[in-house]
Amino acid sequence: MAVRVGVFGAGGRMGSTVCRAVAGDPELELVAAIDPHHAGLDLRQVTGVDVPDLDIAPDPTILLEVGAEVVVDFTVVEASRRNLEWVAEHGLHAVVGTTGFTPEDHERLRAAFTRSNCLIAPNFAIGAVLMMRFAEMAAPWFDTAEVIELHHDRKVDAPSGTAMMTVQRMAEASESWSPDPTRDEVLPGARGGVGPGGIRVHSVRLRGLVAHQEVVLGTAGQSLTIRHDSYDRESFMPGVLLAVKQIADRPGLTIGLDTFLGI
Repeated sequence: MAVRVGVFGAGGRMGSTVCRAVAGDPELELVAAIDPHHAGLDLRQVTGVDVPDLDIAPDPTILLEVGAEVVVDFTVVEASRRNLEWVAEHGLHAVVGTTGFTPEDHERLRAAFTRSNCLIAPNFAIGAVLMMRFAEMAAPWFDTAEVIELHHDRKVDAPSGTAMMTVQRMAEASESWSPDPTRDEVLPGARGGVGPGGIRVHSVRLRGLVAHQEVVLGTAGQSLTIRHDSYDRESFMPGVLLAVKQIADRPGLTIGLDTFLGI
């Protein structure tokens, strides 16, 4: 039997892409699309997905009426906090690609998701998940490292969730990072933000980009650059679909797609 799926933020770029991916997977059934900014519009008109009699709903109550089992959330963090509180209260599973959650948010969600499960992943591109793992593996062998993340000009948070998770994992893998030698920062902020372990993070926002990240590590006589590029939002869909199919078997709150991939 197909897993019944609802999508928050169905009218946005990522939400529309998720709707198309879910509708095109024979193991899943798209049963609800929610977006207060596009409420009442025919789903086909907004996303190009032809599901008979499915209009975009203004609020999550439709999820109960149609028997949704899993909801996917690609919205903004303020809306996602409210969405997930409602989802946990009603015992539905959640797959979340929204970024900007704090450690305090994670604790609240961990306490809330007791009857159902929730995955929050800063990046659903499988290549990006591997990039983070490779950076974590490389960290103990290098003295210095910096992260440059590049995104489209509609992304409102910086640094990205992927960048923050990357530096957190690198800092946990190695405590031996050389201090920043900068003494005169001619232009304030030129050295980027300081992440865990003192690892510098730089954010670029440019029209035409989607999602890109470089991890640059250096030690005596050598450097290593690990880069991942998402050129289209379709790159995130294999990870999203994998998560939707597995979330029922992953108790509580999970951060990151790694365990779903077995790495």
